[in-house]
Amino acid sequence: MHLQDLNTPAALVDTARMQRNIARMQQRMGSLGVAFRPHVKTTKCVAIAQAQITAGARGITVSTLKEAEQFFAAGIKDILYAVGMSPPKLKQAAALIAQGCALKIIADSAASAAAIVAYARQHGVPFEVWIEIDTDGHRSGVQPQGDELITIGQLLHQGGPATLGGVMTHAGSSYDLNTPEALQAMAEQERSLCVLAAERLRAAGLRCPVVSVGSTPTALSAQQLQGVTEVRAGVYVFFDLVMANVGVCSLEDVALSVLTTVIGHQSDKGWAIVDAGWMAMSRDRGTQKQTRDYGYGQLCDANGQRIEGYTLTGANQEHGIVSRSGEADQNIAQHFPVGTQLRVLPNHACATGAQFPEYHAVNGQEVGATWPRFYGW
Repeated sequence: MHLQDLNTPAALVDTARMQRNIARMQQRMGSLGVAFRPHVKTTKCVAIAQAQITAGARGITVSTLKEAEQFFAAGIKDILYAVGMSPPKLKQAAALIAQGCALKIIADSAASAAAIVAYARQHGVPFEVWIEIDTDGHRSGVQPQGDELITIGQLLHQGGPATLGGVMTHAGSSYDLNTPEALQAMAEQERSLCVLAAERLRAAGLRCPVVSVGSTPTALSAQQLQGVTEVRAGVYVFFDLVMANVGVCSLEDVALSVLTTVIGHQSDKGWAIVDAGWMAMSRDRGTQKQTRDYGYGQLCDANGQRIEGYTLTGANQEHGIVSRSGEADQNIAQHFPVGTQLRVLPNHACATGAQFPEYHAVNGQEVGATWPRFYGW
């Protein structure tokens, strides 16, 4: 197949770029002496997760129990569910463990830990629980210096089927940074505070074998990872325009794009109209602190080569507006005739990928395999 054979919009994965991204991250983790557990919420795709494991990844991270079920059914057993566990979801998690899945779950409060312990005792489920640590004020987790950390550890150490497996953190605020110095400082903050939490648990007589940290920017910026046992990262497999703005990749590293077709023009405005609106690209416009505004995406030709100065500046549900930054292109109809196929690089690969039921693996304009992706919770 060729690109011309695809209905648009369609999600494309440049396999050469993807494999290069996978190799880059795996080699870096090897040089830092830690295991790597990729976060597969970006792709939700068995074929891509298997490529990551083939490269050396140990286990995966998921953001929904539906993902855990699907990847376990595909033969992947070592899974971290990296979202705070609520009591109604314990039955679903327990069913996976009963089938042989080495599922890890997390707690970030004494209330959550108590509910897990109670369910484990009542039903005889050997939950392995990691405590989520807040190392940057970005989202959830307990303070590494706080009393609640020890309280949670003690709850999980009371005996019975549930056990304390370790600590984990995610420095999501790294997405708002854009200099090597700031990223290195955040990576060290993430590492040192998560290690501190582990050390405090051990000092209290509590077993804490795993110290898990990670985000794509910090994983690619850390100078040393002493005390860390594993790193997690997800969007690196595709990269995106946010990561380019952060400074951890170039536009030539972005492996995911949306294939779209020119369907009309507003020549007096300098617009080309394409069939990829926000239903294809998502509404994600990047971060507030980004160094460059790409609108809804950077324009590329059908071969994936960027067209400098042109972006998807506007988006309705099924219509996208392509225009040039600065002075309007009055000859845009000649530059991009009706029927022209283009690619658009996304701001946020996770959000754009979620708009499609499948990816088309491509090499140039040659289309290879079609890879389905998961939906649901």
